[in-house]
Amino acid sequence: MNIAVYPGTFDPITNGHSDLVERAAKLFDKVVVAIAASPKKAPLLPLEQRVELVKEVTSHLDNVEVIGFDCLLAELLDQQDANIILRGLRAVSDFEFEFQLATMNRKLAPSAESIFLTPADHLAFISSTLIREIASLGGDIEQFVHPAVHKALKNHFGH
Repeated sequence: MNIAVYPGTFDPITNGHSDLVERAAKLFDKVVVAIAASPKKAPLLPLEQRVELVKEVTSHLDNVEVIGFDCLLAELLDQQDANIILRGLRAVSDFEFEFQLATMNRKLAPSAESIFLTPADHLAFISSTLIREIASLGGDIEQFVHPAVHKALKNHFGH
């Protein structure tokens, strides 16, 4: 059984992220969207809310599970019996960092393979950072995120 873990902060989940989850759900027996607590990144939304939003966005996918985590990815892979680390590449600029992560993960979790997917062309420019900034300034993010995420960010920023 091929179990893929798609780790990230998902602060917030974007249509680019959900595109990757949907494609991964077709490729793997199970996809675990693993939402990192990431306190050093000082996420905008609390972990519990990010988990709930991702659950809502992916609720139509039967083989997708959403969890929060605060341990080393290698430990999480063991806990989930996962053999694949799924990562997204939006642009060439992502490659160097992702290559470093893949190499380190190969050392820490030698039984897992890193697999990279790219989002659909019309979603490749979307990032959580851009979404947070646009939303904080009252801009319209509706076309870039699920309606539940749009509502959560509007509520968060009071727009």
